[in-house]
Amino acid sequence: MPVPPPPAGEVIASFTEYDSAVAFVENLIAKDFPPGAIAIVGNDLRSVERVRGRISYSSVAIRGAVNGAWLGFIIGFLFFPTMLTSVQGTATMALVGCGVGILLNVIRFSLARKKRGFVSVAQFVAKQYQVQVSGDLVGQANQISGL
Repeated sequence: MPVPPPPAGEVIASFTEYDSAVAFVENLIAKDFPPGAIAIVGNDLRSVERVRGRISYSSVAIRGAVNGAWLGFIIGFLFFPTMLTSVQGTATMALVGCGVGILLNVIRFSLARKKRGFVSVAQFVAKQYQVQVSGDLVGQANQISGL
């Protein structure tokens, strides 16, 4: 997939917070500025990974049980619909799914244990966010925003 070229235009405002840049753009759009002519460009990107907690065998097993129960229910619904007409049949499919989910999740975790022992969420954060507009619309954007 080709990388799109950087947006062409002039910077009309700079912000340190993304939410401030979004609010600025929302204000422009609310006053009938063409949205296709606006770009928010983040500069000085860095990756931030927030650690949410440790991964243990018990947490892996619980997640496997929940996912497996749903998978068992869905497989039962698709391939054994007559079995799901009773509570016992539904519970059986969910329990079989739980067992398979626990087993597969624990095996997968055991094989990858040395790689990571924690759960995290990664995101990109910019040091500065610039709002750019097409060169021929800079005057209109400045007039709307009061700059």
